[in-house]
This record gives sequence, C-alpha cells and structure tokens, in this order.
Amino acid sequence: MKLPPDLAAFIVALLASLGLTIPVRHLALRYGLVDQPGPRKVHLRPIPLLGGIAIYLGFVLAVLLTIHGVPQQQIAGILSGATLLAIVGLLDDGGLLHHQVKLFVGMPIAALLLVVSGIRAQLFSQFFPGTTGRILDVALTIFWVVGITAAFSILDHMDGLCAGIAAVGAACFTLSAIVNGQALIRILGAATLGAALGFLRWNFNPAKIFMGDGGAMFLGFLMATLGLKIRPDGAQSPVSWLVPVLILGVPVFDTMLISVSRSRRGLIPFTSPGKDHTAHRLSNLGLGHRGAVLLLYGLAILSGTVGVLIPHMAPGTAYLVAGIAAICVLVGVLLLEGVPYERQAKFPKSSPAS
Repeated sequence: MKLPPDLAAFIVALLASLGLTIPVRHLALRYGLVDQPGPRKVHLRPIPLLGGIAIYLGFVLAVLLTIHGVPQQQIAGILSGATLLAIVGLLDDGGLLHHQVKLFVGMPIAALLLVVSGIRAQLFSQFFPGTTGRILDVALTIFWVVGITAAFSILDHMDGLCAGIAAVGAACFTLSAIVNGQALIRILGAATLGAALGFLRWNFNPAKIFMGDGGAMFLGFLMATLGLKIRPDGAQSPVSWLVPVLILGVPVFDTMLISVSRSRRGLIPFTSPGKDHTAHRLSNLGLGHRGAVLLLYGLAILSGTVGVLIPHMAPGTAYLVAGIAAICVLVGVLLLEGVPYERQAKFPKSSPAS
C-alpha cells in the first residue's frame, strides 16, 4: 500500500536523521569538532558537534523522495536558502567564519532566495495594492526570516531544547496544513518533524551530540519558511498573521526576553551570549535542565495549539485570545527578569552562539 506523501516524508526523515546521527557523531569525534565546556555552557565535558548534518540530510532526502508535481522554483528556493545557512552555520561552528556574517549576510541572502522563488509575506499587499505593498512585504519577509532563524540559533543552548521546539512547531504547521488542505506544507512540515525527532533521540538530556549552529539555523530557516507559506483557509489577515507567531511562541518569547534584558544592561542582544535565556532562568528556579526543557515543550504545545485554532475562532474571540497572549508575554518577561541568572560581561570576548 502506498503511503501518503506527508507520512512517507516523516518516516524517511525520521529514519535518516536517526541513523545518520551516529556516523556524524563519530566523524566529529575523529576530527575533534566538539563543543568544549566553558563559562557560558551548561555541559561539563566536550560534546561532538555537526549533528546538523544529519538533520539536513534527513530533511533533504525526504523532500527529494516525496515531493512531486509542485512548483519546482519554490522547492529550489527553500533548499537553496536552507543549504546556504547550513553551510554558513557549519563554518561558524568550525571557527572559520566571523559570527556577524551569518546574521548580516547569510540570513538576509537566504531570505532573498525565498523572495526570488516566489515565497514572501502577503500582509501589506492586502492593504496597499501595487508596488508599495510588495516592497513592504519583501521587507517583512527578510525581517521574519532573519528574526526566526536567529531566534533558533540562540535557542540552541540546552540539551534537546532547539530540536524539541522545532519538532513541536513543525507538528503544528503540519496539522494546520492538513486542516487547510495545503499539501506542500504538509510534506515540508512532516519532513522537518521527522528530521528533528530523529536527532532529538541523541540530543535529549544527557546529549550525546549537539546540532551546532548549522543545524539550529537550518531548522530556524525551515520554521520561518513554513510560517510564510501557511495560509489558514478563510482567515482574515489581522488574524492569520498570528498563526506562525503563536506556533513559534517559545522562540519568539525567548528572543524578546533576552533582547529586553540585555538591552537594559547595556548589552547588544545577539552579540552578548550568556546564561540568561528563558531555559536558564527556569532551571535556576529549581526545575533543572531537563525540567526547564520539558516545561518549554509544554508551553510550545499550548501556544502552537492556539495558533492552529485561532483562524477558526470568531474575529472578536481571536482578538481577545491575541490580547491575552500579549499580556502573558509581557508578564512573563517581567517575572523572569526577576529570576536569578548568570550575568555576562558587558564586552564579552567570545563569539555569540546563544
């Protein structure tokens, strides 16, 4: 019996990522590509990097084997942007690239590859027909892709956190696509889910391998792309744009928290790595590393579920839910700012990774 394309994509990506992580780990150990313990790290022994290679290969293999009869230009744009960021991340992991290149060069170029392939936000063009709306949508696309990719890049600071949050996001995007009949998003989401879960088997606490920036940026780019492509059927634009924001609520919140916190201390958010993320603060409350990660999984599931359901709510109810979510974010930032955390130096010498 022939499997549905999305289920086939999930199985291929899951098995490929699960199996390929083992030889990738041996490769990293053989060539000394490990993440050393340090003041801003939570692990106490060297951990192999390069897990992003297994995630990348699992996703690409699933896409090439299961996607047929869809706009090839868009698939080329997605794979080109994802490949670019995977390579940039690997170079950064190896210390061969200045950290600002990925933020100010790699991520914007990947976003432009999506735009050229026909994938972009479609928010402003609904209100400003013509060139103005298209220009604003292109700018929003670049901002969104860079922001979400960077959010996942800095989210990779605790065992199983980035892969697990990406898996939850991919599952929610896939479910939304199923409800709204978006076949391409179903396959892309299922492939991302399988690749993330396969790697998570080896990355959950205590981690045997890290995905590195190559994997984190790759997953972040896929999440941003799925967010641009998702189109809730019949949802009004003021509501539909909330879908990807809510599905990716945890990385968005974490980025907001450290941006506010570090800015208040005179630090540049994305160039001042430290143990001041949401997971670090929750761990300091007594949850420990595993407890903090599991709690964030639960919050991601809750936020993602609301994201899937909000297009099917009455407009008034949807706005009310959005308002409650915004209040929860503000309260969360204020409360977590009062939680003890390790303060980093104002001018850190190390390159940013989290």
